[in-house]
Amino acid sequence: MAVGIFDSGLGGLTVLDAVAKRLPDVPLVYLGDSAHAPYGVRTPDDIYDLTTKASQRLFDAGCDLVILACNTASAAALRRMQEGWVPEGKRVLGVFVPLIEALTERQWGDNSPPREVDVKHVALFATPATVSSRAFQRELAFRAIGVDVEAQACGGVVDAIEEGDMILAEALVSSHVEALKRKMPQPDAAVLGCTHYPLMAAQFQAALGPDVKVFSQAELVAESLADYLERRPAMVGPGTESAFLTTGNPAQVSARATQFLRRKITFDAA
Repeated sequence: MAVGIFDSGLGGLTVLDAVAKRLPDVPLVYLGDSAHAPYGVRTPDDIYDLTTKASQRLFDAGCDLVILACNTASAAALRRMQEGWVPEGKRVLGVFVPLIEALTERQWGDNSPPREVDVKHVALFATPATVSSRAFQRELAFRAIGVDVEAQACGGVVDAIEEGDMILAEALVSSHVEALKRKMPQPDAAVLGCTHYPLMAAQFQAALGPDVKVFSQAELVAESLADYLERRPAMVGPGTESAFLTTGNPAQVSARATQFLRRKITFDAA
């Protein structure tokens, strides 16, 4: 009855933590592709190839449903995977839609036509690959009209977080927010479009100011997954054991993950 959660590195642990709290009885198999991180500077074909390989590994581990807890993979690979790769009886879902549904105040799974929403000016902070894909804007257009999105590619932030250099990460966040504000001085809302960024949510909020509502993904994805599994219980796979897998050095990744979540995490080789 396992569900797979995939990320290019450690950022997806924010989603795993929220899902584990929301669905404590569901075994979770986490796969971090640390050997090839970060994805945000890779080509779409590279991201697709790496994401399909990782998803297959999670299917092999007894997961029928895989959550791409990686915005870059969701942006660059998900649609292509859903249209021509995902095996019969399996599902791969991304992290954009729950975020956009919350931003536009729609119920989970609401497929009604796009409509006017209260939020008019949205700042999107994401990796270079996510920004260049324009996947967030495309998904938003399915659900809302009249929303101006200004995207800021946050180069270096993921690398700093993965290396545990939070001082550098904080400095980079401030720099990227300043750059965004030169393009959009007064956003109504900000979207942290990378699962690493919740660790820096306080720094984003401080740099943006108290009047900007900051949307982060982990809890939103967890709630969306709970709703999805309630409606489709058969998508919980046959796996019975939780696991943490990495393509990187297990000891090194375990140490960083333990620091990342502030609890003991032990990774095995994928």
